[in-house]
Amino acid sequence: MSLFAVFRNIPNRFAYRRYARQLSILSTKRSFVYKTLVNYDQCVNVPIQRNFSSMNPNDFLATSLIDSATFEAVCSDTLESLCEYFEQLVEETSSLTAADVTYGDGVLTINFGHPHGTYVINRQSPNRQIWLSSPTSGPKRYDFIPYESESDKGFWIYKHDGISLHELLQREIKVIVRKEVDFLSLPHSKRK
Repeated sequence: MSLFAVFRNIPNRFAYRRYARQLSILSTKRSFVYKTLVNYDQCVNVPIQRNFSSMNPNDFLATSLIDSATFEAVCSDTLESLCEYFEQLVEETSSLTAADVTYGDGVLTINFGHPHGTYVINRQSPNRQIWLSSPTSGPKRYDFIPYESESDKGFWIYKHDGISLHELLQREIKVIVRKEVDFLSLPHSKRK
């Protein structure tokens, strides 16, 4: 006898709903999710394919534009230049006494202290992206868009709003340090 036949025989409709909801929650842990459509007289299961990959299917654009060796070189260059610039900003800004910059293993962490929060910028090699966690604007995933010319290698862009990584940092960090900043002069920033 199937579970749904058992549920159909439950006299209390509220208990029926609760058990159907629990079954639906438990089934999300498997490779197929069974969405339970609850009708008081019968229960219908609809299989829905679930993708367990951490890679967004729309990330094909990023992974197809550059090879992994180029990605690693560009990503390291970007993160190292950002680290140096943030260290310089923290040293030159007297109002940021509790600020700290750390970089290692492809993760750049900039803690500006209270009330500004912490920025985390890290490399995501499987997706060929740079991920930013900002206390101001939230999480973002940046794809590298290469240029054709040799003098300028390309830039990092958030495809949902079209704003580059360096443009966003330019906007947000200027408010925190209360002076002009120049992230757009760093390598792999979008030149206007």
